[in-house]
Amino acid sequence: LLQNPAVQAGLIPFVVALVVAELLQRVRLSGLALVLAFAAMVYLTHVFAFGVLTAPRKIVVLGLAAPLFAILPAVFQGAWVRPLLTALGAAAAVWMALRILENQALARMLLWGAGGAAYTAWLVYWSSKLHNHPVRAGAAGMALGVGTGVAAIFGASLTLGMFGAALGAAAGAYLLIHMLSNTYLPCGHVYTLPLAVIAGLTGTLAAMSTELPWYALLALAAIPPVALLIPIAGRPALWLQSLLLSAATLLFAGAAVFLTWRVAGAPPI
Repeated sequence: LLQNPAVQAGLIPFVVALVVAELLQRVRLSGLALVLAFAAMVYLTHVFAFGVLTAPRKIVVLGLAAPLFAILPAVFQGAWVRPLLTALGAAAAVWMALRILENQALARMLLWGAGGAAYTAWLVYWSSKLHNHPVRAGAAGMALGVGTGVAAIFGASLTLGMFGAALGAAAGAYLLIHMLSNTYLPCGHVYTLPLAVIAGLTGTLAAMSTELPWYALLALAAIPPVALLIPIAGRPALWLQSLLLSAATLLFAGAAVFLTWRVAGAPPI
């Protein structure tokens, strides 16, 4: 069973996130559930190995390192912190795709590099605004992970699809605890920054190396702002908030999958 991609990228990250989010609630580090669930998927799939850093391996390195940079907003309260994290997200996208960009003509290299940097920076910026809104962050994470993962699979990359699926499963477990307990879990930048970095880099690499069309990323890019800005009149129970926010954000995830399907057809699995 542990060799089954659905178990590796779905069931195991879901269970790990469920356990970690609950256990770390008292020390207000439930947000770490996302990156630890992603790490469990990486361990089971043997995606990472020491040696040449391919683009997927760079995503793993940057995603697992993201919680360290999440310390910055906790220590420094200046208005410069969010722009700094946004700029670091853009730089991470360029470094991740550097080998791909080097093999392109100058115009395409600049276009792809700027596009990938802008997409990742956008997700980092808007996701950081969700750090004090755990239910909204959970819904955004689930939709962003599912949308990125399924679209990547349609675009013909199982590895990138599993990256996204692990994020979606972990965020879904995090959201489920809210629904069952009717209690807010701690969130913070330790949740939102790894989410934005891994999803942003995965989507960028999928658009550069698979049949996922670049405009599908526009639908995915809308998910964090929608999760933040959609009104919830009367502040209903958390289970209802979770359902409403999930439905709204999953519409955009579905749009990204649909746009990829129109170009790539059915997934080659």
